Amino acid sequence: MPLTTKDVNRFEAARPRLEAIAYRLLGSASEAEDAVQETFLRWQGADLERIEVPEAWLTKVLTNLCLNQLTSARSRRETYVGQWLPEPLLDGDPMLGPADTAEQRESVSYAVLTLMERLSPNERAVYVLREAFDYPHREIADILDLTEAACQQIYHRAKKHIADGKARSEVDEAAARRIVEEFLAAATSGKTEPLVQLLRSDAIAIGDGGGKVPARTKAFEGALAVAKFMRGLFKPARSKRAWVGGSPGIHVTSANGEPAIVAVVDGRVVGIVCMEITAEGIAAFRSQANPDKLERATEVWAAGEHGEPLFHAF
Repeated sequence: MPLTTKDVNRFEAARPRLEAIAYRLLGSASEAEDAVQETFLRWQGADLERIEVPEAWLTKVLTNLCLNQLTSARSRRETYVGQWLPEPLLDGDPMLGPADTAEQRESVSYAVLTLMERLSPNERAVYVLREAFDYPHREIADILDLTEAACQQIYHRAKKHIADGKARSEVDEAAARRIVEEFLAAATSGKTEPLVQLLRSDAIAIGDGGGKVPARTKAFEGALAVAKFMRGLFKPARSKRAWVGGSPGIHVTSANGEPAIVAVVDGRVVGIVCMEITAEGIAAFRSQANPDKLERATEVWAAGEHGEPLFHAF
């Protein structure tokens, strides 16, 4: 039986929430869109008269599709070229979802999305549904076919894993932007020492090129190693311009609610560096350069106003 206009509108009203859930679960905007579209096909084929609470039904179907995707993704990522990092979303992207509470904002931060890769699929689902969308454990248990007590245990375990792996951040937005600008000034100075002073001693730098853009397969660890790498990253070279198709304009903005550096060539986002900043200094640089994971960012970038870049790299 074909869907009525009312049925379609009901699904479309739920789409933003479903996309936000799927993105947090999968770490990929394109995979999130696919999961939501598959949920729509299930909605289209269901006996809607027997569905008492459409929101709960849609969330259950979507979550289980994402759990299946996460299970298969683990094997695919074992053969991924280099480091796998989530797809960053620029601020203003509706797929980021709710950001009313600190928990909601943190659940979609790039640092936490990266940490969630260490969780089991069930841990990730419970954490996202509880932390970001405030679902009661009773409803999460129904979605995942678990007991309420099991959900509570999984949630506390997942939350501890995230807390243990995340650097504490107590820097406000204005201070964070100043630190990013200080970093860029230091990185383009050609000197290592000013960079070292901005970093935590245990700082890391990790990049995802997907085998399409050169990226080191292992993270740089320690302030000195990271400083040398970041200094070299901004050093002019003809080969770098060839990789990205020109001399990228460098902008300071936010991605996933965190300070970020965006490199743009002819309106195309060619790199996003998400920075984890704490009161003790910069804790991490996570760079996404895989063009497949920057398509949505390019679309969002093109739809906004950004002004002139701070400078052109390379």
